[in-house]
Amino acid sequence: MMTALLLLPGLVYFTLSSALQGPVVIDRIAVVAGKHPIKTSDIDREVRLTEFLNREPLSLTPERKKKTAERLIDQAIMRNEIATGSYRRASDSEASALVEQIRKDRFGGSDAQLRRALSQYGLTEEELLAQFVWQLTVLRFIDQRFRPGVLVTDEEVRAYYEKHQSELARQYPRVHTFEALEPEIRNTLTAQKVDAEFDEWLDGARKREHIEYLQKDLE
Repeated sequence: MMTALLLLPGLVYFTLSSALQGPVVIDRIAVVAGKHPIKTSDIDREVRLTEFLNREPLSLTPERKKKTAERLIDQAIMRNEIATGSYRRASDSEASALVEQIRKDRFGGSDAQLRRALSQYGLTEEELLAQFVWQLTVLRFIDQRFRPGVLVTDEEVRAYYEKHQSELARQYPRVHTFEALEPEIRNTLTAQKVDAEFDEWLDGARKREHIEYLQKDLE
């Protein structure tokens, strides 16, 4: 008999083959951001990926899950903007290069060691690859969406140099003239303005979005 998946009230998932034995909980929707459902498994996986990448001990605490749910709400808003704006998704090959860099830097190029470390966090290499695809897609979206509107004036570059001259001299002891550091300063100020534009947009988009918490401990 074909096994069917049913969604019953309370967001508990059953299969017909297990119905006679009682409900088997597979997943729950924790938050709805607009039309995008965020499941408990999404939150759990995001915590695990973040802690793996940051080399932090695995800690699925309520507070960590709450913060992660907020981050996933932001991601849901960005996913919608990326989809409706036809922004290009990063390729698997680009993300694979980052996976390979982790394999090389942290595990001496060993597939087995990488898989073992991922399994300790309850993750797979495919999930790590998908995370990098998403991160690269977000970076590309931010750059394409906000950088064109950013203007850094010569006066701002000069003011930054004069304010941070001592710090820059320590950071660049060999060459720290204004002419030499002007491109670096301009890039720094541009990145700061891009981040500020993105944060302002995301804050406004979040306020306009209907967000419903189905698990009250995540509010």
